[in-house]
Amino acid sequence: MSLKDLDVSGKKVLVRVDFNVPLDGDKKITDDTRIAKAAPTIKYLLEHGAAVILMSHLGRPQKKKLEDGSIDREAFSLSPIVPTLEDYIGCQVQFVHDTIGEDAKAAVAVLEPGQVLLLENTRFYSGESQGDQDLAKGMADLADMYVNDAFGTAHREHASTATVARFFDAHHKAFGFLIEAELNGAERLLNNPVHPVTAIVGGAKVSDKILLLEKLLDFADNIIIGGAMAYTFSLAKGGKVGNSLVEPDKTDKALELLEKAAATDTKVYLPVDTVVGKEFNNETPTKIVPAGSIEDEWEGLDIGPDSVSLFAGVIAESKSILWNGPMGVFEMANFAKGTNGIAEAVAQATQNNGAYSLIGGGDSVSAINQAGLAEQVSFVSTGGGAMLELLEGKELPGIAAIRS
Repeated sequence: MSLKDLDVSGKKVLVRVDFNVPLDGDKKITDDTRIAKAAPTIKYLLEHGAAVILMSHLGRPQKKKLEDGSIDREAFSLSPIVPTLEDYIGCQVQFVHDTIGEDAKAAVAVLEPGQVLLLENTRFYSGESQGDQDLAKGMADLADMYVNDAFGTAHREHASTATVARFFDAHHKAFGFLIEAELNGAERLLNNPVHPVTAIVGGAKVSDKILLLEKLLDFADNIIIGGAMAYTFSLAKGGKVGNSLVEPDKTDKALELLEKAAATDTKVYLPVDTVVGKEFNNETPTKIVPAGSIEDEWEGLDIGPDSVSLFAGVIAESKSILWNGPMGVFEMANFAKGTNGIAEAVAQATQNNGAYSLIGGGDSVSAINQAGLAEQVSFVSTGGGAMLELLEGKELPGIAAIRS
């Protein structure tokens, strides 16, 4: 059900958002994208007379406990989120250092329509990641309705993302606007893409992207492969990869994927040249070598200029584009040219040729933001793992629980 189908006036609405944002040493938010993306849903609920109860996780407090085994509540509290959230939604946000306990119940009891309450980190409870029924019921008891707008955790069978939704019937739960947009963006590529479709797949490991690559063979006309995973394909084809990050045990899978691509008339483009360095740092000596010709004491850290030109030409002719994964170690300025070149090509295809472009979460989002081109592509996903699993064709627990 769509959020606009719910009658939220005078109701208390529990909203699962994704405020898992990066904080610096002074507890200042360094990237508020996820808060900005959640704001439209929150503002809509307020404008339609709801009392809004927000819950989110932040970090992994269960894995970084104090020496006495307790949760580090100060380090993982959501309280630093409040000022930025207030700026985005334009009203005061109440905060309670509790999630389902007596303090939370008391704060919810006096919450009026048009007001917002942010609960404490859901992961302070070990039952959160286990999908605990009692924890989820405690959350559900706080509200009349439930809205899931946390796409970044929709692939988790957690208490606050999936289990809690099952305590509400179909007329009392819905997706928020962010999740709707994420689903529509993915479905536009998966179910009804305008051809030619080009998928740009990068990152470190073939093993992380096998399912995605196999799924892409169903609908992509072109698959561009970059990043460290390209070295596994290079090795599979008999090339030399030197000290590059590679998965020797996945060369058979790489060849199998190439064979499947040929059988489905999907064109696969691999780098033709590589920027190599002596060491894994920004100051290391570099040179450009042909792909598959990396000497033993060197390692590949980026695609070369000829590869950028080749890939950009394919992207320019595309009408639908998916980008998931960088082309190199873009965090280092001297090895960001390949990734930035691809970002520029995707932006130009979108702006000049009317292509639909989806940036598929994770490092790709960081890359497009670093290039300053996020506003020039069609859609930037907020969920790395969730978008990857959605594109692989998997059913996400947080999505299925709303639809059931």
